[in-house]
Amino acid sequence: MDGVPAGPQEPGGEDVTADRLRLEDVRFYGHHGVSTAERTVGVWFSVDAELTVDLTSAAVSDDLACAVDYGQVARRIVEIGTHGRVNLIERLAGQIAQALLREFPAEEVRVRVRKLTPPLQGLVGTPSVELTRRRG
Repeated sequence: MDGVPAGPQEPGGEDVTADRLRLEDVRFYGHHGVSTAERTVGVWFSVDAELTVDLTSAAVSDDLACAVDYGQVARRIVEIGTHGRVNLIERLAGQIAQALLREFPAEEVRVRVRKLTPPLQGLVGTPSVELTRRRG
């Protein structure tokens, strides 16, 4: 791919980079949803994010400047989740995925958004969506 440094290669020259930065269970309280209660009172959300990114330099150098700072990734997820309102968790997941691709050097991101306290009229369950988006 143009402008993207190649990762480690097999002796035959094949790219074998399968590095991933994962954040699991980043939680925030947001006002997303269709019901009046969700939009006014709010609900808890949990986000898992996986960024496909070459971590070779960080693994070799032990230097944060060569890594993707997962604290910054988590803060960005929380910022998106706590500002503004959307009706659907699909839209929220899309906003997070696009921001992570735009702001971090990932080739691909996978985002899972779970609504932890949904209004299910007495039923029990945790709805979630998972989106995968690639650069380009």
